Amino acid sequence: MSHLRYFTAGESHGQALVGILEGMPAGLDIDEDYIAVQLHRRQQGYGRGGRMRIEKDRAKILSGVRFGKTLGSPISLLIENLDWKNWQEKMAVASSASTSEILKVEVPRPGHADLAGAIKYGFDDIRNVLERASARETTTRVALGSIARKFLEDFGIVIASHVLQLHDVRSRFSLIDFGKPDSSFDFPVNELNSRADSSPVRCLDREVEKQMIARIDEAKEKRDTVGGIFEVVAFNVPVGLGSYVHWDRRLDARIAAAMMSIQAMKGVEIGDGFDGATRWGSEVHDRIYHNTERGYYRLSNNAGGLEGGVTNGQPLVVRVAMKPISTLMQPLDSVNIRTQEATPAHIERSDVCALPAAGVIGEAMLALVLADAVLEKFGGDSVDEIRGRLLAK
Repeated sequence: MSHLRYFTAGESHGQALVGILEGMPAGLDIDEDYIAVQLHRRQQGYGRGGRMRIEKDRAKILSGVRFGKTLGSPISLLIENLDWKNWQEKMAVASSASTSEILKVEVPRPGHADLAGAIKYGFDDIRNVLERASARETTTRVALGSIARKFLEDFGIVIASHVLQLHDVRSRFSLIDFGKPDSSFDFPVNELNSRADSSPVRCLDREVEKQMIARIDEAKEKRDTVGGIFEVVAFNVPVGLGSYVHWDRRLDARIAAAMMSIQAMKGVEIGDGFDGATRWGSEVHDRIYHNTERGYYRLSNNAGGLEGGVTNGQPLVVRVAMKPISTLMQPLDSVNIRTQEATPAHIERSDVCALPAAGVIGEAMLALVLADAVLEKFGGDSVDEIRGRLLAK
């Protein structure tokens, strides 16, 4: 990201999470209540664990905003971990006489960063790895992404998501079909998130929703976990974001990197990527039409709004595959890193399924990438300046 940069810091059970967003233009209306709405959405979903009942995430804006408007200077946020009070000794910053008595985590969980991280950094206590590798870090990204989302909303760009598939249960609705003449979507784009959020699993297909909930219940009963696929979409994206001229300017590559940076994500496709690979080109590519009223238009969106790394005016649709969460209440085989003895994997408090929340995190990441791309194309130090350039295009 060349025009908009962000950084996060903090451990899962540390005192707080911290975020910095640099490059946001001046004059954007933003407040803590707006950010709180997105943080609340991230904490919802059927299958979440006990941590979500403890934390009441709210970001405190420390800098970069005055009288409700961004200043153009770096924006810093603080999100307190309410569970810190129960972890003050285990996660103390300073060393003390009792430090050596703290019980170390010595058995890695298959599928987690535990073993690779401990080897990489030379730790004999895996808690040093798991605290930062935890998806708790995405709380900060959602907060920072909320500011990018508000920036995009000022230019009419709407971002939403839903769960397409949970385990082996798949919704009949895909955002690739949004806007097709025979599409089942019969509601405005700005209602998509509210409709998804009204479902415990953020599924738009009410018939399939019950099957998804049943899969989560089955996993919980078996002391197992489940993952799935979510779709995230951006509507009203201007033509020409990104570029085909160099690999790192291609917008699809930047989006894929952002999505894969989310904990537990193992696959990304733009539009109908993987399924399209199994069909004829004549069945996949979106035919181009033109008339004086609509200009250039398509009747399908298999490309997901991107061609050659450049937005083409269609809805930008990204699908992301999330693996089942690595902590199982019926732990898998593992090895103690101190003794090298076979032993069941470590159990850390966790979720059975976090897929509904993952879609909200995906929205934040897409917002950050798109806000950067808008700044790249239209530039400007203030929201008003950028708005004038967008209107003049």
